[in-house]
Amino acid sequence: MKQLIKSKLKSLPEADRVKVMGILEKDPEFFAKMAESVKQKMATGKDQMTAIMEIAQENKDTIGKLLGK
Repeated sequence: MKQLIKSKLKSLPEADRVKVMGILEKDPEFFAKMAESVKQKMATGKDQMTAIMEIAQENKDTIGKLLGK
Protein backbone atom coordinates (compact mmCIF):
# COMPACT_ATOMS: atom_id res chain seq x y z
CA MET A 1 0.00 0.00 0.00
CA LYS A 2 2.79 2.40 0.90
CA GLN A 3 4.51 1.76 -2.42
CA LEU A 4 1.31 2.55 -4.32
CA ILE A 5 0.84 5.79 -2.43
CA LYS A 6 4.47 6.77 -2.92
CA SER A 7 4.18 6.14 -6.65
CA LYS A 8 1.10 8.38 -6.82
CA LEU A 9 2.92 11.13 -4.92
CA LYS A 10 6.14 11.05 -6.94
CA SER A 11 5.47 14.47 -8.47
CA LEU A 12 5.41 16.13 -5.02
CA PRO A 13 8.56 17.51 -3.42
CA GLU A 14 10.18 15.12 -0.93
CA ALA A 15 9.14 17.18 2.12
CA ASP A 16 5.49 17.08 1.02
CA ARG A 17 5.65 13.34 0.37
CA VAL A 18 7.02 12.76 3.88
CA LYS A 19 4.25 14.92 5.36
CA VAL A 20 1.51 13.09 3.46
CA MET A 21 2.89 9.67 4.38
CA GLY A 22 3.12 10.74 8.03
CA ILE A 23 -0.52 11.82 8.04
CA LEU A 24 -1.62 8.57 6.42
CA GLU A 25 0.32 6.57 8.99
CA LYS A 26 -1.29 8.45 11.90
CA ASP A 27 -4.74 7.06 11.15
CA PRO A 28 -4.79 4.58 8.27
CA GLU A 29 -8.26 3.32 9.23
CA PHE A 30 -9.71 6.81 8.77
CA PHE A 31 -8.25 7.07 5.28
CA ALA A 32 -9.48 3.58 4.40
CA LYS A 33 -13.00 4.67 5.41
CA MET A 34 -12.62 7.83 3.34
CA ALA A 35 -11.57 5.76 0.32
CA GLU A 36 -14.62 3.54 0.74
CA SER A 37 -16.87 6.60 0.96
CA VAL A 38 -15.34 7.96 -2.25
CA LYS A 39 -16.03 4.64 -3.99
CA GLN A 40 -19.64 4.75 -2.84
CA LYS A 41 -20.13 8.29 -4.16
CA MET A 42 -18.52 7.33 -7.47
CA ALA A 43 -20.92 4.39 -7.71
CA THR A 44 -23.77 6.90 -7.70
CA GLY A 45 -22.32 8.56 -10.80
CA LYS A 46 -20.10 11.29 -9.35
CA ASP A 47 -16.66 11.79 -10.81
CA GLN A 48 -13.66 11.02 -8.63
CA MET A 49 -12.64 14.62 -7.93
CA THR A 50 -16.15 15.65 -6.89
CA ALA A 51 -16.46 12.61 -4.64
CA ILE A 52 -13.09 13.29 -3.01
CA MET A 53 -13.92 16.96 -2.44
CA GLU A 54 -17.28 16.09 -0.86
CA ILE A 55 -15.77 13.48 1.44
CA ALA A 56 -12.92 15.82 2.40
CA GLN A 57 -15.43 18.56 3.23
CA GLU A 58 -17.49 16.15 5.35
CA ASN A 59 -14.35 15.14 7.26
CA LYS A 60 -12.61 18.51 7.42
CA ASP A 61 -12.42 18.56 11.23
CA THR A 62 -10.66 15.19 11.42
CA ILE A 63 -8.36 16.08 8.53
CA GLY A 64 -7.51 19.35 10.24
CA LYS A 65 -6.60 17.52 13.45
CA LEU A 66 -4.36 15.13 11.53
CA LEU A 67 -2.67 18.10 9.85
CA GLY A 68 -2.15 19.70 13.24
CA LYS A 69 -4.42 22.66 12.54
